[in-house]
Amino acid sequence: MKFRPLHDRVVVRRLDAEAKTKGGIIIPDTAKEKPQEGEIVAVGPGARDEKGKLVPIDLKKGDKILFGKWSGSEIKLDGEELLIMKESDVMGVIEGAAKPAHKAA
Repeated sequence: MKFRPLHDRVVVRRLDAEAKTKGGIIIPDTAKEKPQEGEIVAVGPGARDEKGKLVPIDLKKGDKILFGKWSGSEIKLDGEELLIMKESDVMGVIEGAAKPAHKAA
């Protein structure tokens, strides 16, 4: 099933939380908190301003994002648990690791 969010909404797939702590302790599923990190699956066209002009969304499909603990509405599409939230609920995009600069020889 294809799903296209309306206005300034995005569909997000939660990314799995780590199953171990940095010290090596394994966290059982019942004690895990829901992750606040996700990947954008679908993006709406954007919101309209006071003059009716379309303001496009800054997010795109595939972006890794951080969002608030209680953000969005949980839905189930084709057996997959997803979140629908407004662009304003997204706190930021996780950028890829920076590439090391080449040293001049």
